[in-house]
Amino acid sequence: MNKATAVAGPSLLSPTDHALVLIDFQSQMAFATHTIDISALRNNVSLIAKGAAGFQVPVVLTTVAEKSFSGPMFPELPAIFPGQAVFDRTSMNTWEDQPVIDEINRIGKPRLVLAGLWTSVCIVGPALSALAQGFEVYVITDACGDVSVEAHERAVTRMVQAGAVPITSVQYLLELQRDWARGETYGLTTGIARDHAGGYGIGIQYAKTLFGAQEGGH
Repeated sequence: MNKATAVAGPSLLSPTDHALVLIDFQSQMAFATHTIDISALRNNVSLIAKGAAGFQVPVVLTTVAEKSFSGPMFPELPAIFPGQAVFDRTSMNTWEDQPVIDEINRIGKPRLVLAGLWTSVCIVGPALSALAQGFEVYVITDACGDVSVEAHERAVTRMVQAGAVPITSVQYLLELQRDWARGETYGLTTGIARDHAGGYGIGIQYAKTLFGAQEGGH
C-alpha cells in the first residue's frame, strides 16, 4: 500500500530548476496573431516575465530578424529585464542558433519553459529539438499565439505528443510560489496576480481592501 508524504511531486516546477525562454514577442509576429487578443497576450507575457524576474529564474530573450522584418520586442520585456541581452536570430528555430544554445548551456538547467510567437513555428521548433536532446519542456500556451486556432491547437498537440507539458501563465506563477507561507515571495506573487490575473487578481484586491484578508491566512 502506498504511503503519502507531504512532499511536492518532482514534475512541479520550482524557481531553481528551469530557464524561461521568451521567443519573438515582436510587432510583426503580433500583427498576424489571431488566436488570442494581443492585449491579453501582452498581459500574460508581463505576468510570467515579472514572475520569473521576481523569483530569479534565468531568462533568455530572443528575437528573429528584428531590424529587417519582425520589428522590436514588446516594450514590457526590456522594462522588466533592463539591460539584459537579446539574442537576435536568422533561424526560425531558436534551437538552431548557436549563441542561444551557448546561453542555454551556460545557464545549465534541465528544464525549459517556453512562450512566444508563433506556436506552430517558433515554439514547436525549440520544443521538439530540446526534447530530442533530453531536456524537459513546458509550454505556457496562453502566452503563445498563432495565425489561426487550427495552427495553435495542432502545434500544442504535436508538442504534447512529443512529451512537452502545457501550462498557463497563472499556473506558472502560482507553481513558483506553491505555498502561501513562503513569506519572502508572498507580496510579489499576490502583487503580480492582482495586476495581471484578471478576476482572480480583482478578488485579491477586494478581499484585502474589505477584510484585510490574505491567501492561506498568511
